[in-house]
Amino acid sequence: MLPPPRSQHQYAVYLCYYAHSNMQIQFVEDKQEFSRFPTKAGRRSLSRSISQSSTDSYSSAASYTDSSDDETSPRDKTQLNSKGTSDFCVKNIKQAEFGRREIEIAEQDMSALISLRKRAQGEKPLAGAKIVGCTHITAQTAVLIETLVALGAQCRWTACNIYSTQNEVAAALSEIGVAVFAWKGESEDDFWWCIDKCVNMEGWQPNMILDDGGDLTHWVYKKYPNVFKKIRGIVEESVTGVHRLYQLSKAGKLCVPAMNVNDSVTKQKFDNLYCCRESILDGLKRTTDVMFGGKQVVVCGYGEVGKGCTAALKAMGSIVYVTEIDPICALQACMDGFRVVKLNEVIRQVDVIITCTGNKNVVTRDQLDRMKNGSIVCNMGHSNTEIDVASLRTPELTWERVRSQVDHVIWPDGKRVILLAEGRLLNLSCSTVPTFVLSITATTQALALIELYNAPEGRYKQDVYLLPKKMDEYVASLHLPTFDAHLTELSDEQAKYLGLNKNGPFKPNYYRYNHPSKIPLNDTQISDLCTIYLQWIPTATTYMFSLVQSS
Repeated sequence: MLPPPRSQHQYAVYLCYYAHSNMQIQFVEDKQEFSRFPTKAGRRSLSRSISQSSTDSYSSAASYTDSSDDETSPRDKTQLNSKGTSDFCVKNIKQAEFGRREIEIAEQDMSALISLRKRAQGEKPLAGAKIVGCTHITAQTAVLIETLVALGAQCRWTACNIYSTQNEVAAALSEIGVAVFAWKGESEDDFWWCIDKCVNMEGWQPNMILDDGGDLTHWVYKKYPNVFKKIRGIVEESVTGVHRLYQLSKAGKLCVPAMNVNDSVTKQKFDNLYCCRESILDGLKRTTDVMFGGKQVVVCGYGEVGKGCTAALKAMGSIVYVTEIDPICALQACMDGFRVVKLNEVIRQVDVIITCTGNKNVVTRDQLDRMKNGSIVCNMGHSNTEIDVASLRTPELTWERVRSQVDHVIWPDGKRVILLAEGRLLNLSCSTVPTFVLSITATTQALALIELYNAPEGRYKQDVYLLPKKMDEYVASLHLPTFDAHLTELSDEQAKYLGLNKNGPFKPNYYRYNHPSKIPLNDTQISDLCTIYLQWIPTATTYMFSLVQSS
């Protein structure tokens, strides 16, 4: 007997499941569903990890099972798939059939990735690639993993977040032979154990890394340095992970080429902006049933995620404030009609705080102490470092689990602050995200892996690179047929006038599509940019740039 569907996506999967098995749909009574909320022991297990790594992750609300369904740790079980192999560790391999239907539903809105799979699977561009991956394990990610396998790769996978795994999807992947080590509700120890099981396999050594958050890369770099030196390429999709890569590069310790997918246009402008514009409301509604109209909301950070969140909340009638450190982003917020403030200026009056900066301690204990009763605090960034959750684990404060991923933190005077997902990524912890947007990111990741794996020696040095502009445009073009969109073509005369190839790329690499770049530049890149600018600016300003270069 299955629990009631929690989303339209899961409802559709239920219909497919029951149609296949000719079973009569029976939903449990409300009181039975209520009994599935965590016990006191369950609460302790849910809150035992306060790691500042990406053990902060998400679990899809559409997941078939809760971690509370079976208290036995998957590490203590011996499971076999239908092929008789046991090289995996998931919650319950018997859920594979249901997970397969989840994947089939996701495929319907990921036509571009499926198109790439069909076009390239004959050539097998990833033949010989041994990819170890650490991402959110959802139906959408499964479509990416199966695409990589179809293109010739061998894959071993784990979750980048302790709440991010759809157990049934992990089972479906394990059933077809992908070595998956992940389940919803892992402890911190489980999290690192799963990563190690993916990497440390006798007779199998990875040569490519696909990471989300940098934990896998960090683990291989620290614990298996000889393996790390033989990696042919790293693909990273998060702000946190990219920051770690640039730190390694700056220190001269990055001995392999890496592709920064996070700052590709197709990731920034679609996954970060449009995905968050829709999923922020979904996550808040599912967890709190909050009415947005008239609520005072602070969004910390006005990058692409912040822009998506503020646009959605403004459209729902919320009074939105923005905090920013970057004057360019702050000016954008002002021009978009938002008041830019310091958090301390409005902390006593706001109803909701949303962090999306990628930084740490954006919301401190002192500020949490001053928030009013009933305020909501949540995070839309990758890591659980933005809200100082650790400071709330003190004897004078009481934690009360209200719903899955929803806690009341109660002060001695009775004040309650609603903390969502223990400060972890809200949309992927408490709801779902649009499949179509994930198709864009997944296609970008697949192309980045193909590019790094097949690049001739010398094309990429031991540094961090952006995806070539032509690939960004190709990813976008694959998704246009979904909207029956028709591109205008340049005439020969127009192309000559603009100095462009008729087939692209249509923008230079430094063009950011109105996104202020925050990518660290090396000395050569700075010099190149200055040379470009010097061709345009007045002589008086030339002197200023010469000072910048000399410094």
